[in-house]
Amino acid sequence: MQANQVLFQGEALPRALPVCDHYAGTEVRMRKALALQSELGPIFDITFDCEDGAPVGQESEHAELVAQLVLSSENKFNRVGVRIHDPSHPSWKKDVATLVGKAGTRIAFVMIPKVESAQQTQMVIDEINRVAKTANIHRAIPIQVLIETHGALHDVYALAALPQIESLSFGLMDFVSAHHGAIPAEAMDRGQFDHPLVARAMLEISAACHAHGKVPSHNVCTNINDVAVIESDTLRAKNEFGYMRKWSIHPNQIPVIVKTLSPSAHELEIAGSILLAAQEANWGPIQFEGKLHDRASYRYFWTVLQKGFAGGQNLPAKLERLFKSA
Repeated sequence: MQANQVLFQGEALPRALPVCDHYAGTEVRMRKALALQSELGPIFDITFDCEDGAPVGQESEHAELVAQLVLSSENKFNRVGVRIHDPSHPSWKKDVATLVGKAGTRIAFVMIPKVESAQQTQMVIDEINRVAKTANIHRAIPIQVLIETHGALHDVYALAALPQIESLSFGLMDFVSAHHGAIPAEAMDRGQFDHPLVARAMLEISAACHAHGKVPSHNVCTNINDVAVIESDTLRAKNEFGYMRKWSIHPNQIPVIVKTLSPSAHELEIAGSILLAAQEANWGPIQFEGKLHDRASYRYFWTVLQKGFAGGQNLPAKLERLFKSA
């Protein structure tokens, strides 16, 4: 039996997505993002924005441009997703028809913003699947959902349970705005972690994701230059709220987010040593550096190794063999 079957016994596990999701909306920024991804490798995802990124009145033209870029040779790794308009906007079906119908074979995921319920979200997914089937696309395109309304937060566990969804993101600014002044403006920035209503929303989203094997993705950091602030916000989202992925809105943020959310070389070394020893013990209990470990801790260290492997970090051959054996 393979190691992951021994450790997780069929438990739903989140996909090993890149830890950073970089948003770009204008043609210049989309091309720059593709060039940077080509240079650094697929260590971060890109989302082409057809919602806020589309000039008003030119939604159809923008979707056509995005489809062309997704299909272009500039998209080397097929790790480019798209954000469509929200389900209340008249352009959302046209977005789906253009993006999925023309570029669905290479779209990494579709992000659906401002959903109000699990039922509404499934309706959008059904349309995406209908267009994909018509275009002879023989795969279920992964879906990501942006939680930024009261209704979405109310349905967050039902949303996380939808099979085609791979990740839920927190839409901080729209969520705060939806309280019509009841939450102070600083909660749209660094105050988010300490305001009870906002912290509760972040926790609910993260908990729902972890309950259903989905990836919780944290919102943007508005500071694009101060590395210490970007790192601090990312660490708090990771260590206090359990987020595994974070949005970027500027190239300066990408390396900070990737480094902060990826396992360190030391963490990978410890995880690999413990798992190799566990494998030698046929996954029974072991002692490592004076501490007892069993399958409960093996599952934790397995996810550490999985993140490093998926993130393209250099692993010793024996650790790659261990992970590839899964």
